[in-house]
Amino acid sequence: MAAETSVEITDQALATAADPVVRQLVTEGMASKLAAQDPTLWGPDAESEAAVRLSWTTLHDSSRPLLAEIDALRAELHSEGLDRIVLAGMGGSSLAPEVITATAGVSLVVLDTTDPGQVADALSGDLDRTVLVVSSKSGTTLETDSHRRLFEQAFSENGIDSASRIVVVTDPGSPLEETGKNAGYRKIFTADPHLGGRYSALSAFGLVPAGLAGADIATLLDDAADAFAALSADEADNPALRLGAALAAAHSQGAEKVVLTDTDSGPVGFSDWAEQLIAESTGKNGTGLLPVPVENTRASGFANAGRDATTVAVGLPEGTAQASTTGPLGGLFLLWEFTTAVAGRLLGINPFDQPDVEAAKQAARVLLDDPAGGPVSTPSLLDGAIEVHAVGDWLSPGVGTVSEALRVLLATAPDTGYLAIQAYLDRLDDASTTVLRPELSRRTGLQTTFGWGPRFLHSTGQYHKGGHQNGVFLQITGEPETDLPVPGRQYTLAALQRAQALGDGQVLAQNNRPVLRLHLTERAAGLVELVKAIQDLREAGPDQGTGKDRT
Repeated sequence: MAAETSVEITDQALATAADPVVRQLVTEGMASKLAAQDPTLWGPDAESEAAVRLSWTTLHDSSRPLLAEIDALRAELHSEGLDRIVLAGMGGSSLAPEVITATAGVSLVVLDTTDPGQVADALSGDLDRTVLVVSSKSGTTLETDSHRRLFEQAFSENGIDSASRIVVVTDPGSPLEETGKNAGYRKIFTADPHLGGRYSALSAFGLVPAGLAGADIATLLDDAADAFAALSADEADNPALRLGAALAAAHSQGAEKVVLTDTDSGPVGFSDWAEQLIAESTGKNGTGLLPVPVENTRASGFANAGRDATTVAVGLPEGTAQASTTGPLGGLFLLWEFTTAVAGRLLGINPFDQPDVEAAKQAARVLLDDPAGGPVSTPSLLDGAIEVHAVGDWLSPGVGTVSEALRVLLATAPDTGYLAIQAYLDRLDDASTTVLRPELSRRTGLQTTFGWGPRFLHSTGQYHKGGHQNGVFLQITGEPETDLPVPGRQYTLAALQRAQALGDGQVLAQNNRPVLRLHLTERAAGLVELVKAIQDLREAGPDQGTGKDRT
C-alpha cells in the first residue's frame, strides 16, 4: 500500500492561526469545488483564465490512456537500440520530468539552458542511441526551438534520419505540432490544453519524457489518485486546505518567504519543481510567496524534519521547520498543486496566469534583433577576471572591487528583502557556483535564492517582477569557451544567453530593482575570485536573518 499523502504543521502558533481559515474553506466547499474545476473560486477577474486551466485536478484519470502509448513507443525505440533520452524543455516542461526520473533513478538528459558548453555536452553524447523529446506547451519557446534545430543538424551531419529521432509534446494546434507533422517526426503527443505548464506534472509533459526514460509513471498516477480522495474532501483534515491556510496565515503576519528543503526522503529535486509552482502562481500584483529552496536538511540542520518528509519552513529562518509534507511523489505533486490553488484564493490573486513573464522574453528578443547582439554593456570596473556591470544608477562612485560592489548592492536591500542569485552558466561544469547561495545567505542575513539562467525565467522570474518588490539581484555571466550557431537563425547560443541576461536585467531595473552583473572573463578563475570577494563580506551576526521580516 502506498504511503499516505499528508501534512504536519509542527509550529503550534501557525496551526492555531490556520484553523479558522481551514474551517471557512470547509464551509465554502473549496476542496470539492476545486476538484470539480469550478472557475469562480478566484473571483470574476480570474474566471476566464481559470475556466481553461483546471484540467490538472483529474489528470490521474485522464492521463491513463497515455501509458500504453508511451510504453509502446519505448519498446519500439529500445528494439532499435535507442535508449538515451534527451529532453529539450523549459519550466514545467522540464522540472517535473527531471524530478520524476531523478527520483526513479533513471537517466534523462535535461536541456533547459542556452549555455553553449552545456548544450555542446548533450550533443557530444552517443547520437546513435539518442532520441530528442521536444516539449513546449506554446510550441514557440525560443530555447527549445534552438535545441531542436541543433539536434536536427547534429543527427543529419552524423548520417541519422533526424525525423525518426524526434518526439514532440505540445498543445494541439501549436506551431510545434505543425512543424512536427510537416517534418514527419517520430511521434507527436498533444497534451490537454486546459492546464498551465507548472500544473502539468501528471500530463504528457511530465509523463512522456519520464516514461521513455524508464520511470514507473503508472504508479505515479496511482499515487495521485490515492491522494485525490483526501484532497477533494471538504474536511478539516484535508492536507491541502491545512497547508494552504498555513501559508496564507503566515503571509498575513508578514512572512512572505517559504523556505523549502528535503530530508533524503525519496523525491529528488522536488523543491525545484515546487519553487516554480509557488513563485509563478502567487508572485503577482505586488504580493505572493517567494520559495527559497535550500540545501539538504541533513547538512543544514532543520529541526523537526522527519525522515519521510519533503519539508517546508514558513515564516521562520533557516534551521526551523514549521510544516512538513509526506507521501509518494504522485501524491506530493497533487498536494502542492491543490495547496497553491488554495493559497491563491486566500491571497486574492489568480494562481493560473503569469502576467510579468513575457516582459523579459520581449527584451531578449529586442536585443537579438540587433545583428551585433544588442548594445554594448560597458563595465563599471574590472577586478581581475571579473567585469562589474551595474544596471541602473545605484552603484556609488569610487567603488573599485567586486567585494565593494557587493556591499553596495546588499545595502540597498530593505529589511524585508531578499537576494536572488542568477547564474547564466553551465549547470554541469560550473555546478560549484551553487555554493554562493549558502555563503551569501550566511554573510548577509538575507533570504537568498539561486537560479540557473534562463531556467529561472520560467520559474521565479514571474515573482521577481510581479511579487513583493524588495529583491536585489546578482547576475553572474561568463565568457563561453565555445559557441554554437543556431541553425536557421542569425544568432548563436552565446548571443541568446547574453540577451536573456541583459534583457531580464533591463526589466528589473525598469521596476526600480538594483541589478549587479558580474561577468567572468575566465570562468574558473572568475569563480575563485568571486568566492574570495564574498568571503571578504562580514558574516551576519546572530540577530540578523532571524526576525519575521527576514522570512
